[in-house]
Amino acid sequence: MQIFLLHCTFVDDDGLIREGARVSLELIDKIKHDFEQQLGSAKSYEEFVAIKNSFLAKKGIIAGLLEQMRALPAQERPEFGKAVNLLKDFCQQQIDQQENQLTIQFFTQKNRQERSLDITARPTSEKFAGNLHVSSKFLRRIEEIFISMGFRIFDGPEVETDFYNFGALNIPQDHPARDMYDTLWLDKPGHLLRTHTSTIQIRAIKEFGVPLAGIAPGRVFRHEATDATHEIVFSQCEGLLIDKNISLSHLIGVAKVFLAEFFATKNLDIRIRPGFFPFVEPGLEIDVRCVFCKHGCSICKQTTWIEVFPGGMVHPNVLKAAGVDASEYSGFAFGFGMDRLAMLMHAIDDVRLFRSGDVRFLKQF
Repeated sequence: MQIFLLHCTFVDDDGLIREGARVSLELIDKIKHDFEQQLGSAKSYEEFVAIKNSFLAKKGIIAGLLEQMRALPAQERPEFGKAVNLLKDFCQQQIDQQENQLTIQFFTQKNRQERSLDITARPTSEKFAGNLHVSSKFLRRIEEIFISMGFRIFDGPEVETDFYNFGALNIPQDHPARDMYDTLWLDKPGHLLRTHTSTIQIRAIKEFGVPLAGIAPGRVFRHEATDATHEIVFSQCEGLLIDKNISLSHLIGVAKVFLAEFFATKNLDIRIRPGFFPFVEPGLEIDVRCVFCKHGCSICKQTTWIEVFPGGMVHPNVLKAAGVDASEYSGFAFGFGMDRLAMLMHAIDDVRLFRSGDVRFLKQF
């Protein structure tokens, strides 16, 4: 039996997660057996989601095995990686087979409960008025701030082509940055649900020409394991400004004005650090102090900082794809999560609440 020597986390016979220094193919088989056993004993949709996240999330058991592969000798990595990927494919296949059926069962049961009618209930004169959703309120606030700075509002399709979502943004077929996006591909070849609103950059330049300045807020989609900070559907805002003699200082100035207006303070604690995005060069990330803690928490990943405003100078290849002369024009682009800003504003610790439909949560806004 092949033994791989590395430090990793594994599930012991008593069901506890333990640390070890030896990983074998037999252990991988045991993890597979544990997965089948847990999945087979799941009695509710919540238990199913918990099992899915435990094994397949970005910080789950299988991801932990792949993360530790770098500690292996080079000659042992192919066999170990193949075994772990086979395990991952098996678990994903089992999850996909059961997820649709469990989802239908869960919502059918929920609808039956919600539609039950108590005919003995007395009528009430209380009237309930509708209200704007918290996401709509934040969208209007963001648009008002940027419009006051001379930006216009752009819009674009949620179903995109590979060209606008990746190729035109300096992310060709073989670019490793594609691995950063958990893309939801459609049955129609070359079409997908957009993974960011940066897709509108090229469309806006082609439609309005340069110079131009605008933002493109909207929904984006990624095939992610949901948790307190990740959702399959979330709101993002893309910003773009192109003109002659534009520099990185203009981007930092716009970011500072926007954040100060949004949070209604001139004493916002921020930091600026380098960042990488294929469609900008150079790139940067602007972080604000975590509002949930002072010494580190799960929301800020123990850093006490939360990234809110990534961006950079538009890459010459992107300008070229849009038909703009990069020797004459320059510009900056940025993109931020609108849900994340709302979480910071109101100290909301779970992004899933925005689309939960929970009236108790929505009434607070």
